[in-house]
Amino acid sequence: MSKLYIIPTPIGNLGDFTLRAVEILKKVNIVLAEDTRVSKKLFNHYDINTIMKAHHQFNEHRELDGLIAKLKSGTSFALISDAGTPCISDPGFLLVRECIKNEISVETLPGATAMIPALVNSGFASDRFVFEGFLPVKKGRLTRIKSLLNEERTMIFYESPHRVLKTLNNFIEFFSAERNVAVSREITKLFEETKRGSLIEVYEYFSQKKLKGEFVVVLEGKK
Repeated sequence: MSKLYIIPTPIGNLGDFTLRAVEILKKVNIVLAEDTRVSKKLFNHYDINTIMKAHHQFNEHRELDGLIAKLKSGTSFALISDAGTPCISDPGFLLVRECIKNEISVETLPGATAMIPALVNSGFASDRFVFEGFLPVKKGRLTRIKSLLNEERTMIFYESPHRVLKTLNNFIEFFSAERNVAVSREITKLFEETKRGSLIEVYEYFSQKKLKGEFVVVLEGKK
């Protein structure tokens, strides 16, 4: 019986990839990639020639039984996402869960994820924190926010450039305009930036900018 490797990939700077990650991607039989076109750039940079197959939210249910059968037959797989660690606001959870059910070995490498640098950069308490990922776009969005009103731990959210202002505005409405927040964008990339201040200050700052890249919103817990 073979093994499934979970391989984090750089979130911006290709130099953040580990030697061990490259070694494993070169030795496995097949690499499951969220978007093979995106991962091809990484493979070209590190001279990785392993076969890639698409594995994303639109086919992961359909492909699950076939992947488990191949793993049981001895085929080795590595799972990667476009950027960061698979299963963290990315596909992979279903496959990992099914491997565990079938007693297939799963090995996860440490590596890149946007939330930890953003948390450390925030200057907020990092001994206890909660990761909320992406808030629901519509249904359940306000219910989720209301459930966090008394949260004392530092809260971490992922957000797109199209919705980050809406999220900050929701937080002003429910947590108060003076609650401290740190918003990081383009982590490890050329235009990396972290803006710290009250929710209203950070909202006004970004409302005057053309928003690009992925955002991490780190909200201070209730005091």
